[in-house]
Amino acid sequence: MEKNIALLSGDGIGPEVIKQARKVLNAIEKKFGHTFKYLEGLIGASAIDKTGDPLPPETLDICSKSDAIIFGTIGHPKYDEDPKAKVRPEEGLLRLRKIMGLYCNIRPIKVYPSILKKSPLHTNGNIDFVIYRELTSGIYFGKKGRSIDGYVAYDHCVYYVREIERIGRAAFEAGLKRRKKLTLIDKANVLETSRLWRETIKKMSKNYRKIQLDFLFIDNAAMQLIINPERFDVILTENMFGDILSDEASVLGGSIGLLPSASIGEKVSLFEPIHGSYPQAAGKNIANPIASILSVAMMLDHFGLFKEGKEIYKSVKYSIDKKMVTPDMEDSSSIGTEEVGDFITECLLKN
Repeated sequence: MEKNIALLSGDGIGPEVIKQARKVLNAIEKKFGHTFKYLEGLIGASAIDKTGDPLPPETLDICSKSDAIIFGTIGHPKYDEDPKAKVRPEEGLLRLRKIMGLYCNIRPIKVYPSILKKSPLHTNGNIDFVIYRELTSGIYFGKKGRSIDGYVAYDHCVYYVREIERIGRAAFEAGLKRRKKLTLIDKANVLETSRLWRETIKKMSKNYRKIQLDFLFIDNAAMQLIINPERFDVILTENMFGDILSDEASVLGGSIGLLPSASIGEKVSLFEPIHGSYPQAAGKNIANPIASILSVAMMLDHFGLFKEGKEIYKSVKYSIDKKMVTPDMEDSSSIGTEEVGDFITECLLKN
């Protein structure tokens, strides 16, 4: 198989973790006889610094010509700490999602038994669920502004039935392949958009009678993720709720550096770790590359290369079991980003 891959390293630790992801892809290429051609583009703070635009036209052109996008991280303190900044790194990613139609964000949450001690919860390790988050609408993309005097601000949250239906189908189909349970998380007791979500998903459930459908309000769901995470299988929710819940869920496994994600588009899809740019660690060889490496596995699954993806999952688990991990996962570890990437790559080539 031959694929064109856009590499958007972004900011902070992005270039370091993307380097390790590329190592793994090179090993897959060598082992299975595939060809991956890479096109690199600027995005985020690094793009602003060089072009004044967090999503330069050249980057958008690269993405539109690719079969998939591997994304690093985005963000920088000089923009985060300036509430009056006229342009922000995050605008590049939001625009990319909207322009490329990346409507469905998938975040698998899984706990590895060998690092249960790092989890903040007392769990038996049976946590295995996936979050389906709508990604191109809602309050992040609604009309926003301030009054002339600056004392009033507003952000509009708007959803269309068709937007709910398309991600709803993806979540229901995922449920059929898993434990056949789907939980819609909303705030239907207060928000009209949530009522539309609930009405639409209820109607859709008639075509998925094998799926057990239930509903939780967002505040209750936030508590249930902590006190009873084993109850979840497939979670479906809107943009802002999904943003918050998926970051909350990410700590269940002991490190946010473990969790990959996929943003499925109409033509091109994007794969990225869910952690931030972590600028304090940039260039120190301490960033956890596993989420980026697992994002590559999700991309291969998306291409239908399930055997190749499975090899990556196995190699990552072996690395974790052998404690070949960065300090965020093992306090006494002196193993760095490069070493973890090398170890997983070697496992791939040996097995």
